[in-house]
Amino acid sequence: MFSFADVWPFHDLRLLSPRLELRPVRDEDIAALAAAAVAGIHEPDTMPFVVPWTRQEPEQLARGNATNVWRQRAELTQDSWNVSFAVLMDGVVIGRQDIRGDNFAELRTVDSGSWLTRAQQGHGLGKEMRAAVLLWAFDWLGAEFATTAAMSWNKASQGVSSSLGYRPNGEELLRISPGEVEKSLRFRLAKADFRRPEWELMVEGHAAVAPLLGAG
Repeated sequence: MFSFADVWPFHDLRLLSPRLELRPVRDEDIAALAAAAVAGIHEPDTMPFVVPWTRQEPEQLARGNATNVWRQRAELTQDSWNVSFAVLMDGVVIGRQDIRGDNFAELRTVDSGSWLTRAQQGHGLGKEMRAAVLLWAFDWLGAEFATTAAMSWNKASQGVSSSLGYRPNGEELLRISPGEVEKSLRFRLAKADFRRPEWELMVEGHAAVAPLLGAG
C-alpha cells in the first residue's frame, strides 16, 4: 500500500539551516502559521504584499491562509509550481518562505516571497530562510537565476536581497486596493553572484520531489 509520502513526496522534504527548519506546509502547521500571521507581520499603516491579505479579520485570515496552502498544492505542476515552506525555530512556526518556478526545466529561474512574524524580526532570520531556499534552488534544483521584489519603502527586505548578491532589475507600480498604489522594486540574482552563507544547508527528501519540479 501507499504511504502519505508516496502520494505527496513534499511531506518528507526538509531544509535545515543553523537555526531554522523549512518544510512544505503540512496541515498540522496551518493553525500555527495563521496564529503567527495574526500576531503581526508589519506596521498597520504599511502593506508589503500585493494582495493585502493581512487586513482581513483573524478568522478570515486563518481560513484564507489554509485555502491558499491547499490551492498551491492542488495547482502544482512541472510547468508552474509554488512550494510554500513553513519556517520553524525550536519547533515553533514563525513564518513562511515561498519559492516559485514557471517553466523551470527551460528557464532555470525561481522567484521567492516570504514573511516573518514581527516578534522574530531583526535577528537575521529573514536572511537565513531566504539563503536556505536559494541554496536548495541553486545546488539541488539546478537553478541559474533567482528573482524577488519588495515595496520601495521596505528597506529590510531590500537589505536581505542586497546582502545575498541580488542586483536591481527594474520597478513597477502595483495596485494594492482601490486608490492605493505602491512602487515595487524588482531584483535578480545570478548563481555566480550569490553571496553564500558560511554554513551548509542540510536537505532531506529532495530526490522524490525533484522530478515534480522539472529538476529531475
